[in-house]
Amino acid sequence: MRRSSATLLAVFSAFALTSPPTARAQEPTDDFFTTSDGVRIHYMTLGDEGSWVVLIHGYTDSAQRMWFRTGIAPALAANHRVVALDNRNHGQSDSPEPNGSGRAEDVWELMDHLGIERAHIHGYSMGGSITSELLASNPERFMTAGFGGSGIRETDPDLRASALSMDPEAPAPEGAAAAAFTSLRERAASRNTARGAPASAPPARPPLTYNAIAHAVPVLAINGEYDSPYSKAQRILREFETFQNVVLPGLNHMTAIMVGGPMPQKYVDSIVAFINTYDQAW
Repeated sequence: MRRSSATLLAVFSAFALTSPPTARAQEPTDDFFTTSDGVRIHYMTLGDEGSWVVLIHGYTDSAQRMWFRTGIAPALAANHRVVALDNRNHGQSDSPEPNGSGRAEDVWELMDHLGIERAHIHGYSMGGSITSELLASNPERFMTAGFGGSGIRETDPDLRASALSMDPEAPAPEGAAAAAFTSLRERAASRNTARGAPASAPPARPPLTYNAIAHAVPVLAINGEYDSPYSKAQRILREFETFQNVVLPGLNHMTAIMVGGPMPQKYVDSIVAFINTYDQAW
């Protein structure tokens, strides 16, 4: 049975009041493993007991910056074991395709390397796209699925258009938000220039499909008000049994997970409460 957002928010508020996190491990551990195709992947772990949480960062980012410097990984490690990888072509991992994206199979191989059968898996932006691939391929390995700055692409054109009409238009970024946006744009442009323009645009990938096991996985989406929160949530709301959609007022794709500025506490609180609520729930 689907739970409403209001019901879920009430559950989260009660949990936050009764179970404040208490930090255990103080410093993350760095390590490496080698994938089946010979790529050396860097990953970081934190926390010494509880279920596993796998965190997947976005394009041009790293595990350290996106999850540890923001305080998200330390907050989760109060009750869980956290692992965050540097996607291939990022951070301290090998770059077989300089400026390339990450690969979903690396996450499964990391989990196998650590002996993780099931986990809470949460990704931001590119990491959310990877999470959607993982959920389509092996949903039985999920405890919950989390999408930050991302969602699942709608397949119905009319519903997609309706959701798009609900997304507010973003104002021009200012201050720290403008600086962060400019930095990301410059990094992406630099990577694309180094890689070289493709001869032709790649064909659009067909939408992913999800089976009944996937539809039973509790799903969380966290998006800024100006980061298409309704478009990214429409299909999840339509197909999945348990879904919490968190919209961060006044924020965009960059400011929803800030480093070097005020990290939205609602992002931290939402992911911690959701994972704690649905830990070992099914």
